[in-house]
Amino acid sequence: MTEELKSHLLKLMSTIDGLHAIVVTDRDGVLMLKVANENAPELALRPAFLCAFGLMTEQAGKMGMSQNKSIVSMYSSYQVVQLNKPPLLVSMIADADANTGDILHLENELKDVLTDVAKVIQMS
Repeated sequence: MTEELKSHLLKLMSTIDGLHAIVVTDRDGVLMLKVANENAPELALRPAFLCAFGLMTEQAGKMGMSQNKSIVSMYSSYQVVQLNKPPLLVSMIADADANTGDILHLENELKDVLTDVAKVIQMS
């Protein structure tokens, strides 16, 4: 099943120019599923970086701002689009000039994959 999910993510990744990685983690940054090409920056794939969004979302909720649904972080060479899909976090790493709207739209395409992975997490 994991290979099927990875294959599906690779297919989705190939539909957007400049998208280098799709990473699904739990709230602590524990890797559940990852697909990346050779252009994905290694530092952005580390658990410490990936779990920061989950921590920020929790803090915003405590300040009365409610939970974030997504966040886009722009850097000089890359952008990171992260989706909050409890109990999962999805991080997508792309070139800075990649179409952010198209990347955000992948949320609809990821629903089935995230449902499958969430079921596995809840069972364990």
